[in-house]
Amino acid sequence: MAEALILENCDFDCGTNNRNHYTADAGCTKLVVRRGQAFDIKLQFSPRGYEEGVDQLTLFAQTGPCPSEDFGTEARIKVTDSLQEGEWSATISSVDGENLVLSLISPPDARIGKYALSLETSTGTEENSCNLGEFFLLFNPWCPEDSVYMENEEERKEYVVTQHGIIFMGTKDSITTVPWNFGQFEDGILEAALEVLDNNPKFIEDSTTDCTQRNDPVYISRVVSAMVNCNDDNGILYGRWDNTYGDGVSPMFWIGSVDILRRWRKFRCQAVRYGQCWVFAAVACSVLRCLGIPARVVTNYNSAHDTNSNLVIEQYLDDQGRKQKKQKDMIWNFHCWVEAWMNRLDLPEGYDGWQVVDPTPQEKSDGVFCCGPAPVLAVKEGDLAINYDVQFVFAEVNADVVYYVEQKNGTVRQTKYTSQVGQNISTKAVGKDSREDITHNYKYPEGSEDERRVFEKANEHVVVPRGLREQAQHAIDIKITVSEKMDKGSDFDVFAVINNNTEEDKECRLMMCARPTSYTGEVGPECGKKDLLQLKLDANAETSVPLSVLYEKYGSTLTQDNMIKVMALLQDYSTQDMILAVKDIQVKNPDIKVRVLGEPKQQKKLVAEISLKNPLSEPLTGCSFTVGGAGLTDGPMVKELDCPIEPGQDAKVRVDLMPQLSGLRKLVVDFESDRLQGVKGYKNIIIAPLPK
Repeated sequence: MAEALILENCDFDCGTNNRNHYTADAGCTKLVVRRGQAFDIKLQFSPRGYEEGVDQLTLFAQTGPCPSEDFGTEARIKVTDSLQEGEWSATISSVDGENLVLSLISPPDARIGKYALSLETSTGTEENSCNLGEFFLLFNPWCPEDSVYMENEEERKEYVVTQHGIIFMGTKDSITTVPWNFGQFEDGILEAALEVLDNNPKFIEDSTTDCTQRNDPVYISRVVSAMVNCNDDNGILYGRWDNTYGDGVSPMFWIGSVDILRRWRKFRCQAVRYGQCWVFAAVACSVLRCLGIPARVVTNYNSAHDTNSNLVIEQYLDDQGRKQKKQKDMIWNFHCWVEAWMNRLDLPEGYDGWQVVDPTPQEKSDGVFCCGPAPVLAVKEGDLAINYDVQFVFAEVNADVVYYVEQKNGTVRQTKYTSQVGQNISTKAVGKDSREDITHNYKYPEGSEDERRVFEKANEHVVVPRGLREQAQHAIDIKITVSEKMDKGSDFDVFAVINNNTEEDKECRLMMCARPTSYTGEVGPECGKKDLLQLKLDANAETSVPLSVLYEKYGSTLTQDNMIKVMALLQDYSTQDMILAVKDIQVKNPDIKVRVLGEPKQQKKLVAEISLKNPLSEPLTGCSFTVGGAGLTDGPMVKELDCPIEPGQDAKVRVDLMPQLSGLRKLVVDFESDRLQGVKGYKNIIIAPLPK
């Protein structure tokens, strides 16, 4: 009788397998593979090798705290003559003496997570078992049978593999870009992503059922949406919007997800302070990409928060344009969420593709602060009853807005807008740093027959206040325009441009006011005001009225969002009509310049020179640069400057980089000081590979 087959060594060949499974950036120290795709492991036996017909091999793959074949978290895999697609399967790829190569494949609907792999050998009556090690199994957008399959290779590269990106902020008329390091393959991030799943309340309550559902991207994305905020659980980020961040980190400071996720793990899942919508969205994008679900960050300008679910955003103002306390609905200058790509096997046919997943805590869904996945197509078609949270997202991009202006005599005038909400919906273009406008994915053109058809369908699900569907028409219209240059530290003008479309001269009152504002719409003290009680408007003519906005007025009250809300309120004395115009403007930060010194080569030290010119009339103190980039640095590096930076002088540092990976890499930079916060810049660096 042959002696027992004893395993001497096991090699997961992480380098080759990870490269074949598009996880090479995760390194060579752990095996990270995708479901529905084969991978090889190398076994060495001693004192004899494997003999066909004599030895039987069986593998066991287990995930979760209570593995079970019945719940899909354990697989008994008998080594057979060939791989069987669609199930756990293994076969012998090659035999060379004492060395054996096994090819192993998981089903395309396998549960994702960390697996323990063991081997049982049987030789006659002799049996032996041993642990081979652990591997990580992810969703597979390259596998046509996987529910996250994405057909286009360039899109797979952008939405799954690429570790850097661009997030769009600012206002709809002044869109700004913020670079971001998603870092989904950086050290410890995969472990953090799985800890996110293991800390969700559903796992804590019933780990068996939770792990059973980890084959479903709908379930996973919903868990991630809830866990990125900490409102109901041991989530990753604590949200704060009041410009008081002394006991944490300002949301503007972050340049990537890596530092946030590492801090969360390091401090035993205590929420990291602080996040706002783009930070929530970016961290969720990192976690989803890390787990293998294609994801991208999306920005919606003039984003509505409909608190009473009537598809109407009600804004209450006094005759000076100030918000009144009874106002609950909000319009954010911009709001960021994530789109995740998946099939919706839980829904009727037709709702596959991009799904809105929003981790910013706004309203509860099934009793938890989360949102989505909501099919983008369901939002466009007004199918509000479709899971999950389609009605809330529909309002964000398509609600009507009504301004109620209460005059001193107690009377109330209303102005209604049907196309103010949901503008310039944006995401990073595939393979480029430019902006792709995806508004057409969410809504039909404003005023089109399809747009009104969808709105009427949506209204079947809500109770809409009477009399709010008719667009107000005025014989006078007003809009706000701005100067070309609005740099931080400078004075500039804004203009109320008024058109009298009637055949008669008009006498009006014009009140203009400018206030610093946060991107959520909260306003600060006045930094510019004009009140013209006897403004004459010529018939069929245009009148332009300037308002000066001075740095000495706005500089000390400007929030980190660098935004100023300008409001113009016109009262037509002849008709008593109140006509309102509102515009959010972005004050531009100075540019960060990045210069690379030397030739970028893999595994060779590289120096980057980073500088910023002080644009203000006073010195900058407390200055620091934060620098990071996947494959360039091991997490963010902070470089503090000792002396004040005088007006017109450059703040300048040099940083040493060690490129670990070849290809296109993005160096992301943040600058902070007492008077300038959240100044962002980046540099694309192409790293030459190691010589073969």
